[in-house]
Amino acid sequence: MRRNCVRKNLKSLRLLFALLAVFGLIAAACGDDDGDDTGSGDDGTEQTDGGDGGDGDGEASDISVGMVYDIGGRGDQSFNDAAYRGLTQAADEFGIEVDDLEPSAGGENREELLRLLAEQGYDLVIGVGFAFADAVTAVSEEFPDTEFAIIDSVVEADNVASMVFAEEQGSFLVGAAAALQSESGQIGFIGGVENDLIAKFEAGYVAGAQAVNPDIQVEVSYISQPPDFSGFNDPARAREIAASMYQGGADVIYHAAGGSGNGLFEAAADAGEPGEVWAIGVDSDQYEIVGEPLNQYILTSMLKRVDNAVYQIIERYVGGEDISGVQEFDLESEGVGYSTSGDFLGDITGDLDAFAEQITAGDIEVPTAP
Repeated sequence: MRRNCVRKNLKSLRLLFALLAVFGLIAAACGDDDGDDTGSGDDGTEQTDGGDGGDGDGEASDISVGMVYDIGGRGDQSFNDAAYRGLTQAADEFGIEVDDLEPSAGGENREELLRLLAEQGYDLVIGVGFAFADAVTAVSEEFPDTEFAIIDSVVEADNVASMVFAEEQGSFLVGAAAALQSESGQIGFIGGVENDLIAKFEAGYVAGAQAVNPDIQVEVSYISQPPDFSGFNDPARAREIAASMYQGGADVIYHAAGGSGNGLFEAAADAGEPGEVWAIGVDSDQYEIVGEPLNQYILTSMLKRVDNAVYQIIERYVGGEDISGVQEFDLESEGVGYSTSGDFLGDITGDLDAFAEQITAGDIEVPTAP
């Protein structure tokens, strides 16, 4: 905490010196009748004092943000990659210093990594995923002058922003898409880890499918059970489960399993030709990520805009706002939705948008538990 306080004092001194320098330049400019003599260097200095940080040279560049990913880290083509996009967008636009770390395979060192970033003086430290709840609780208490943020869980502390999503709403829409597209009347759901969060994906998906076809069959399977979180990074097991579902008659399968989702896409390619069987991605627009030929099997993806949430929380922090407390991202705030890449949904997008309007209007209340 001592190092963090020193860091903040240094920031204040640097800001004071920058402002004094700007006042000197303004005085010099006022005493010079020839505006052309100012030069590009003076213009650049004045823009720097604007504080927007968009070019990386403003006073916002003195702000630093650290991030610790969930299991699987960058390259999962889903949840972690979405958080990374939000972080890099903020870094590019605000000129802030950023660092990102990946936990061990089992995630045992989450708290250690959060503490490391706090000790190094990062102003805002973000934990990506509900599994960081205990770690954020502990470390935020140790470093009350550091701001923290957590995705997918709520931590009650004055220096923590809790970013939560209405995953059930986005899942409702892709569940409706699955039922509208299914020829067999049988679809599947693969969850990474069976817990309350992933149950929201399942509940919304089933409700959306049943809103289209009350008699539809939905086969549900989870890869692992808590405290084993390997289900978010086990594509081989997801491929095995998906293959069994396709062989059993399912023709559309949705996953909420992070990096394991690649196994679903591979199983779809094994099960038939594009258009005969389908997979549904999650979190990111996975059609745009996995590449051909696997993306030809991705009907749509449930978009959980973790990138938007990370970017917005950093933007607000850079702007000097209080970011603590619960921040919810739903259909109305464009925190969740569905993708149309590949144009496989065709004219059923009208049906999906109609469902979305009913949800935002409160005419449809989507369940959060199966």
